[in-house]
Amino acid sequence: METLLQYFESIPPLHRGIIIVGGLTFFWLLEGAMPLFNFNYKKWKHAVPNIFFTITTILVNLPMAFLLLMSSDWAIASNFGILNWLPEMSLGLYVVIGVFLMDFFGAYLPHLIEHKVPPLWMVHLVHHSDHKVDATTANRHHPIESVIRYTFTLIGVIVIGAPIGIVMLYQSLSIVATQFSHSNIKLPKRVDKLISYVLVSPDMHKVHHHYKMPYTDSNYGNIFSVWDRLFGTYMELDTDKIVYGVDVFPDEKENSNIKDLLKQPFQKYRKPTETVDH
Repeated sequence: METLLQYFESIPPLHRGIIIVGGLTFFWLLEGAMPLFNFNYKKWKHAVPNIFFTITTILVNLPMAFLLLMSSDWAIASNFGILNWLPEMSLGLYVVIGVFLMDFFGAYLPHLIEHKVPPLWMVHLVHHSDHKVDATTANRHHPIESVIRYTFTLIGVIVIGAPIGIVMLYQSLSIVATQFSHSNIKLPKRVDKLISYVLVSPDMHKVHHHYKMPYTDSNYGNIFSVWDRLFGTYMELDTDKIVYGVDVFPDEKENSNIKDLLKQPFQKYRKPTETVDH
């Protein structure tokens, strides 16, 4: 564990890039072998805007990595943060708790808030307006959202008092976890269900991408499903009933155009429809 932590303390940007591209490639291929939905679409054409926003996410995050390092170093030097206030424990448990808390502050909390605050929802809409959710959807985030998520991660580093090794390990796990949960892959129902008791499984997250409320406002988790179960935001829906997109923004052509997607946060807010499908 110590060797792992040391590696992530100084992980080169190239290696972080390999994790993103490698994970995307792996799940992209897996989708072809065991698809959940047989989409009638041109996979590469669909991927273009999603890969564009993956690149903008990288461009936002990589240059600001030094802020994470500065905040982490300050917290450790000042003995500040949850991890620094806990009793002495094994390194393995220390790392698990650190990643667990980072997942709350860096993913679950901002995701929940983005759904509850209308202006932030309009920013997050870029992610939800994909009508063919697959592995490339994972990092389909407007640059403004990338900044929002980064800010919450930064706050999380300080509140948790996380060393930079844990922060970088969390970010790497987060990338792979979100690619996994968005992938258009079909796992055996029992396997998916078993995974969902601890981690966010593909079927669990697909519910979140259903086009109508209240399902859109559920299953916010990224790595761990525990947060949804703990805070009552966990929901289930049979995958054969899932329709992707957002009901009040139904134009798939517009939702697939990079220029229109960049302007999406500045459109007039339209309240999602509150219905429960039976």
